Amino acid sequence: MQNIYLAGGCFWGIQGYFDLLVGVEKTSVGYANSNITNPSYEDVCTGTSGAAETLKLFYDEKKICLEEILGRFFSIIDPTAINKQGNDIGTQYRSGIYAKDLNLLEKCRDFLQKIQSRYDKPIQTEIKELTNYYLAEDYHQKYLQKNPRGYCHVDLSLALKPL
Repeated sequence: MQNIYLAGGCFWGIQGYFDLLVGVEKTSVGYANSNITNPSYEDVCTGTSGAAETLKLFYDEKKICLEEILGRFFSIIDPTAINKQGNDIGTQYRSGIYAKDLNLLEKCRDFLQKIQSRYDKPIQTEIKELTNYYLAEDYHQKYLQKNPRGYCHVDLSLALKPL
């Protein structure tokens, strides 16, 4: 199994969407690339932690490829927005792709270059090496499964449609 970390606004919607895809084996939500150890949600919301709300995604490459994951990710976020997705505003809501595997990050950069022409503005999604990932509090895990009418900036029905 391969893993990748995706940030695209509130992590509830990103997790809810990717949990519906065949080949996505396991997910969790947390805080990536924080400049403080084990930040809380409150710490992250201050904007001082440097952390991004992030989905940790494990996938089976025999069932879903990296290109499909990235294509689907870019179909549910606005990659040209800076520190904003939907109604979520702040540095913790920036879009980003993180991994420890530098080859995987290079493939992500190549993908981003290929799709840039689809957008009128420059893509702002950062692609960086993962320096740390701290699991978010329990109430954030699978939030939309527990709270089906909870806030979500992602149209989850898109997971059921081909790209």
